[in-house]
Amino acid sequence: MSELFREELARAVQHGLSRRRLVQGAAVAGAAATLPFGLGRVAAQDEPITIAFSVPGLNFPFFVHMMNLAQAHADELGIEMIQLDGQENGAPSSTKQSADLEAVVAQGVSGIVISPNDVAALAPSIQAAIDAGIPVVTVDRNVTDADTLAHVGADNVRGGELQGEYVLEILPDGGEIYELQGQPGATPAIDRHTGLDNVISGQDAVTVIVSQTAEFARDQAVTVFESALAGNNPPAAVVCANDDMAFGVSEVAQANGLDIPIIGFDALPEALVAIRDGNMAATIEQFPGAQATTAIDVLLAFLQDGTEPAEHDTYLEPLLVTADNLAEAERAVEAGVAPAEESQEAEATPAA
Repeated sequence: MSELFREELARAVQHGLSRRRLVQGAAVAGAAATLPFGLGRVAAQDEPITIAFSVPGLNFPFFVHMMNLAQAHADELGIEMIQLDGQENGAPSSTKQSADLEAVVAQGVSGIVISPNDVAALAPSIQAAIDAGIPVVTVDRNVTDADTLAHVGADNVRGGELQGEYVLEILPDGGEIYELQGQPGATPAIDRHTGLDNVISGQDAVTVIVSQTAEFARDQAVTVFESALAGNNPPAAVVCANDDMAFGVSEVAQANGLDIPIIGFDALPEALVAIRDGNMAATIEQFPGAQATTAIDVLLAFLQDGTEPAEHDTYLEPLLVTADNLAEAERAVEAGVAPAEESQEAEATPAA
């Protein structure tokens, strides 16, 4: 491992990973291994490095935060970063994201970090970039049908399990719950549902009586929740695959005078405020900033001296955030739910 990579990894740990566990591989601490000539693009010492960072859509606060942290990290490292917004007509578009990849490949970028809108739809474009000699690291959403350099993400299955475990904790006598799933075909949506099902299917007290997609969108969550209430008993709790949908559910619940626990996923600032104010019960922190900076570090190490990660996949351990531990969220200070010094103390304390 190069000395520069060690320094950057230490900086990433100090800034965003100090209290998180890396599971299933600790890929960023990889052993040095150089690909054969022609299989990857290793930058010369004096060659400027330009990377592209692509997300499904900057209409999602989660991806705005991820992109902002990625840009700040690239600036800190002194490398150029091209921001690619995959949305088209106000919605994520796999076609737009694929076209963006083709454009930066033609431009000759050094490497690509991408969170694909749809892993199956984006796999051919990602593989085309790799075939052109451009290394690709996926973030948040893993693409298994392309020969990517690495993947950095949160353990979304574990995040769904944390949601399920929390539901069982707050409903000791059982009850009927609703589940709002994310975008069909998106691996985070699939994995979060799998994690929740892993927990709920193993017992009989709590049952899911409504499980529908709301596309990760607040407005669709309003429609889905209103429709579910019209045809079913009010739920004992609602589990949402992201915070945006939880906000829509909260809006409808308040309008109908329902006081029910609502659990989200993403730990957005608005969710942290809602938890503090009692309008949401919990959310799952998956550390998008740490995902982005770690992915850039992995890509940079390869571009500078051919260092490959020891394992392809690196997963950050998610965290259940409730009113009891708001300061541990990545965006707690931004949300105003914790003073800066308190959040810094939490960052400096490793998880047990």
